[in-house]
Parts: sequence; structure tokens; C-alpha cells
Amino acid sequence: MPYAITKRCIQCDNCLPQCPTGAIKIIEGDYWIDPSLCNNCQGYVAPQCVISCPVDSPVPYQAKKGRCKVDVTIAASPKLFTDGKSHPFASAIVIWELCNVLAQRQSLLWEVDADGELYYQRQINGGKGAIAFRVTDDTSDSKSPIALKDGKALSAIETFDIRSACMHLIYAAHVTNLDRPGEEEFIINDRQIEEYLGLDKRKDLSKTTKLALIKELAQQPCKLIASINLPPQRKIKGVCLENSRLWHLLDIQHHFQEDELGCKHLVGLTFKIKAGEWVQYFLNRQGCKDRTAFYQYGSLPKALLNAVMSIWQQHEGAARMMLWLLFKTKMGREQRVTIPTLMRVAYGERKLSQVSLHPENRQRLLRIFESDLEVLNHYGLKPVFDPVTYPREIQPLWTKLVNIPEDAEAALEFWIDDGSNGTRLTDAAPRGKWNRLMNARILYFEIPPEWKKQLTKSKKKQRTHNRKTKLKPQIALSTEYILEARKKLGLSQRDLAQLTGKSQSWIRDIENGRFQAKLEDQILLRKALGIH
Repeated sequence: MPYAITKRCIQCDNCLPQCPTGAIKIIEGDYWIDPSLCNNCQGYVAPQCVISCPVDSPVPYQAKKGRCKVDVTIAASPKLFTDGKSHPFASAIVIWELCNVLAQRQSLLWEVDADGELYYQRQINGGKGAIAFRVTDDTSDSKSPIALKDGKALSAIETFDIRSACMHLIYAAHVTNLDRPGEEEFIINDRQIEEYLGLDKRKDLSKTTKLALIKELAQQPCKLIASINLPPQRKIKGVCLENSRLWHLLDIQHHFQEDELGCKHLVGLTFKIKAGEWVQYFLNRQGCKDRTAFYQYGSLPKALLNAVMSIWQQHEGAARMMLWLLFKTKMGREQRVTIPTLMRVAYGERKLSQVSLHPENRQRLLRIFESDLEVLNHYGLKPVFDPVTYPREIQPLWTKLVNIPEDAEAALEFWIDDGSNGTRLTDAAPRGKWNRLMNARILYFEIPPEWKKQLTKSKKKQRTHNRKTKLKPQIALSTEYILEARKKLGLSQRDLAQLTGKSQSWIRDIENGRFQAKLEDQILLRKALGIH
């Protein structure tokens, strides 16, 4: 049972150095015990705060009863997902790679440099550029964060949570709302985060548990620093950043509510975040217009955040692939993905190499992979298998069961026909399936509508713009020209209306000069009248 500090506290500072878990904090001049860190001093004879306190201030913690009233002094930034489906987010390569690091964590191949600092590096642009990530435990807004070394860095990575990748994406969505992302910060509170992540629907979690989780997830993206080196491209200057934060955690405001004993109960959190220097190169609207920088963004589906929060424990591999595909599918539909690549994303290079060397473990990993693919399919990310390298006989069983009719009699006939064939759905996998899968690929993933909303919208705008550009040089048809052309062809107003898909009264009004046809309608008239 954790402990709490009452209003009897005289702030003598005796308990602070004695706490073995660091649960005692000084926030806004008051002492407070974080119930998520306090473990009742396990391994000790008695709680150290109780022993060291001269006024018996610490008492066993009692969960707060009643509603939580938060007195917010700082207004939060506008909410995301106003349409309930998706929101634009920064999707540059640095955002993608940090998302991968937070999702895959210790599964990546971390190395140690000459200074003993642990780092993970990824070559990009065909080896012309590179991005390297290091870990720091300093979440303050320091300009020169210190990277952790070997053992400490590994311990920090092991504590990372895949759900922090969702928080990272929320930050990337918020930064697109700013007019000057390199100068402005955004403010987000726990209630907004609960809504984005679907935690507001989790009735099995207490408010204290939710706040502890949110605080931890909010800090983790700020504990990674990146070194980015990219060569120049035409007018765009090269990028050279060393140990730069992608996200600066400027401030965490704690909101408390006191009970009758004076014990402080944490009832809310507010985070102030600012983007790092990367926005100058990858989220620079004016620079993109001048072709001296990039402004790269995509569409972040709210459903993806909720899905990851739902499946991260039972299907972590599926959650990793889902986060990876958020960026991969942005590159176009015909992006062929090999099965070894997907497995590296889902389970890590090291695990895939170990399984390849030990055939007895292949079957288990294969079952997990096919189960994770089924989860992706359930959430709308439907894989389209290459019929040449990934034929039906080695595809997952669930893809074959889709064709089973729902009607009982039809289903019975289906199974009778299946039993009479040379190969059956329930037959064991063919020999050499693993080796064939290592050469197999998925042509593309069909994506849910909310994933491609932003892309479709931008393409529609582009098509409209191009269409208007082409129509502007055309000379508008006069009423006399339309009437003369119709009579030369021997057409009645009713005939012309049928050819154009319009009403007879609309044709009559055009010829009488009551109004002029729009550019799109003039194309129909030209086509029907044979005018070029």
C-alpha cells in the first residue's frame, strides 16, 4: 500500500533522501508521494518516510472519492481529430524512424560507439545519408542532452513502452496545427490524451493509474535524441544535426485536489511541448514553396491509435507492423513488401536470424506471423498476396476460410466439395513453406478509408486545379452557336438534353440566354454537338 503526505508536513526534508524508490517529489513547493512509485518500502522493516518524519505526516494512501475537479490555469491547444476520424501529421523520415525506435526498442540492433554511448543507426537515401538515435534520461529543455552509456542505456530502452509511439504520433499531429512550428509550442492535457488513445473508455483503470501511464508515455519520446546527416538536394541544403531532440518537454503541470486530511491527489496533467530543429528542414511551409526545404505530412487515423492501444500486449508484432505501414503506405499502392522485411519489423532482426538457424522454432514464429496478419486484416489493413511468390497453398488458413458461405446448407456443400478435391483446406502446410516464404512478398495492403482521406483530398484538389487550368483557354459557347449547331445536326432540345444528361428546360434556358453554362457543362455540350 502506498503512502500519502498530510497537511501536518513541516517540510523538514528528512524523508526525501530516505525514499528508496524516489516516490517523494517536491512540486510547486509542496511534498507529494507519487502512488505509482511508492511500494510501501518493500524489503525494509517499515516505510522510511514514516520512520524519518518527526510529525507523523505520512499515512496510508486512500484513493480519492468523488469527481476530479481540475483547475486549469493554462489553456490547451485545439483538439485533434475534429472529424472523429483523422488529422494531418508530420510524416518526415525522422518521424518515421523515431516511431520505429519506440515501437521496436530492444529488437533493433543497438551498437556502442567509441565513447561507450549506445546508438541505433539507419542508412537512408541509398546510403548517402544516415539517422542515429541515442537515449538520454534528461527530459529537461537542455540544449546539450547527455546520451546514456552502455548498461544505463539498455536499462532505459527496456522500460520503453510501444504505446509511447502513439504519443509521438500525437505530437506529430499537433505540430501541423502551428503556423511557425519552429518557434511555437503546443499544450496538451491528460483528458485530450485519454480521448485520443481511447483510455477514456477504460473503466477498469483508476484515474491515478491512467495519469501515471500518460505521464510515462508523454516523456518517452523526449528521451531520444537524433543525429541526422542528409546530403543536399538541388536547392535544399544538407541536414546536419547532432544529438538533437525531436521533442522538447518544456513543462509538466500537475493538478492536485486535497482531501480532508490535506493529502494531495493528482487529478490532472498538462504538458507543454515544442518541436526540435528538424522542423526547419522537414516541416517548413515557406521553405517548401521556395523549394529550399520540405513540408512532409500525411493523415493520422484515430482508429490506428485505438487499435495499437488494444492489441499491443497480445499482438505486439501486429502493432509494430501497423505503425510501420502508416508511413509505408504513404509511398503509394504498388510498394511490394517482402515477408522477411515484415518479420524484421514485427519481431526484430536478431529473432529472425535465430529462428532461421533453428528450424524447430520456425513453425511457432510462422503461426504468430500469420495470426498477426489476420489482426491487420481485421483492422482493415488487408494484405494482397503476390500470386507468383505467395501462392494460395502457402497463404494463411484464415484467407481460405473467408470464402466459406454463412448459409448452413451452402457451407455443408462447400465442405463436401473441399473433401472431394485433391487438396483440402485443413491439409498440413506443404514442405519447404518457410523457405518459400523467405522469397515471398505482399503486393500491397488495402488500407481503410480514413488512412487515405488526406491523400484522396489532395489528389482531388490537384485534379480540379489541372482541369480548371485546361478549361481556361477554351472560348465560351454563345447561345446562338449552340442553337445553330443543334439545328444543323437535326436535334431537338429533348434529343440534346438526353445526350448531355440534362433536362429539356435546362437546354431551353441556355439557348434563350437566361444563364451561361459552366465550364464542365460546356464540355458536355461540345461533345454532344461535335464541336472541337
